[in-house]
Amino acid sequence: MKPSNLRTRLLKEINLIPEEKLEEVYNLIYHFRVGVEASQSTPAQIMQFAGCWDNMSDETFSDFNEEIITRRQQAFLGRRSDETSLS
Repeated sequence: MKPSNLRTRLLKEINLIPEEKLEEVYNLIYHFRVGVEASQSTPAQIMQFAGCWDNMSDETFSDFNEEIITRRQQAFLGRRSDETSLS
C-alpha cells in the first residue's frame, strides 16, 4: 500500500475515535514517533554534543553541576518515598 493511501486510511480511523480517547491515541503515536526518531540517531549526531561544555567558565560549570546534583537528589527522594508508600 502506498504511504499516501495508508496515511489517508489512518486519518479516517482517527476521525472515528471518540473524543475522550484521542489523548491516549495521541500519546501512543507521539511516543512511537519519538522512539523511531531516537533509534535513527547516528554517532555523528550524538557526538556533535561532545565537548559542548568546553567553553563554559569554571564558575558556570560548577553552578551547573550543583544544579544537576540537587535535581537528582530531589528526583530520587521522590522515588524513594513513592517506593516505600507501596509497601
